[in-house]
Amino acid sequence: MRWWTYQKERFPIFQHGLLVAAFSSSAVAYTSLLCSTTPSWRAFLVAFITVFLFFLQLRIADEFKDAEEDAKYRPHRAVPRGLISLKELGIVFISTTIIQLILTIWLDYRLLILLFITWTYLSLMSVEFFARDWLKTRHITYLWTHMLIMPLVDLFATACLWLPNESKPDNLIYFIIASFFNGIIIEIGRKLRQPQNEQTGVPTYSKLWGLTNASRAWLSCMAITALFAILAASKINFALPATLILAPILLLATWSYHHANTIKTKHFELISGIWTLALYTSLGIIPLLT
Repeated sequence: MRWWTYQKERFPIFQHGLLVAAFSSSAVAYTSLLCSTTPSWRAFLVAFITVFLFFLQLRIADEFKDAEEDAKYRPHRAVPRGLISLKELGIVFISTTIIQLILTIWLDYRLLILLFITWTYLSLMSVEFFARDWLKTRHITYLWTHMLIMPLVDLFATACLWLPNESKPDNLIYFIIASFFNGIIIEIGRKLRQPQNEQTGVPTYSKLWGLTNASRAWLSCMAITALFAILAASKINFALPATLILAPILLLATWSYHHANTIKTKHFELISGIWTLALYTSLGIIPLLT
């Protein structure tokens, strides 16, 4: 029961699982289309579980990194109120690395180098690249340095297809760039608040930049993501359908920006999630099945 409560509050497994499934399956499917190779169920399975655990590890790393601030400003959270201890989370973290290691070797041992690279970057993130105070005052630098984990996770997920098949996919760069900016969309979208909903000690982009500027940044990243997504889709002859799928959501996001001061706090996060599902299904599963 404690762990069920923890996941509901800090890492909703069904919500994250759905987004990770879309992301990981898209990475495998899109790569298979580039390589003209039939993807195996093992590639989908390893990509999904490993990527899901990467994001769980990021959450656990945040619990350790922010423990002091949480105890001071956010005592209602699971760790400071004593629901789950850091020691228990540490055990979970180690267990996830073992699972990733086993799955990676099972699929193709050559993936280990990408796994270790991603682990290394995640470790550096967990200590704020040994420059916590410097980064905290440079919000944009903080954002993009932490989002660089996305291309690494992307590379691992796509490699679950191309490396065992010894293929060399061209034009993956557009997919990777789209994923990088989509990560920023999710990050900004979940940290936008109306002024009356801001909390002391809880850093949000709406507090740092103002709601109008922050929502403008969110919308701009969505437009950039759309551009690179369509470029990526063009490489698998799916540009028009992808445009038709993404355009209505981009229009909804534009409407959200213009009404940023009146819509509910969770609206941006919800749109970000819908956008993510549409993005990855239009770059992977849908074109693979058509």
